Amino acid sequence: MNESDPGHGNSPAAWTAVIIMLLGFAVGTVAFFLDVAWLVVASAGLVVVGALVGWILAKLGYGVGGSRLTPKAHH
Repeated sequence: MNESDPGHGNSPAAWTAVIIMLLGFAVGTVAFFLDVAWLVVASAGLVVVGALVGWILAKLGYGVGGSRLTPKAHH
């Protein structure tokens, strides 16, 4: 594998962060449409939580090139 290849975020840390953040954006969009202000704010917080979870998982070794990640061959 080329050492300069960043892996494009294909790791458990990245997938978890993106799924949590997408959920936050989706709920926030519906809440904004329905004019539920507290849920919009809570959804924005969920997006921040998703970013933090991804960062924490990456630091724990589940990011690209992490110690707990088993690399798989790509074809």
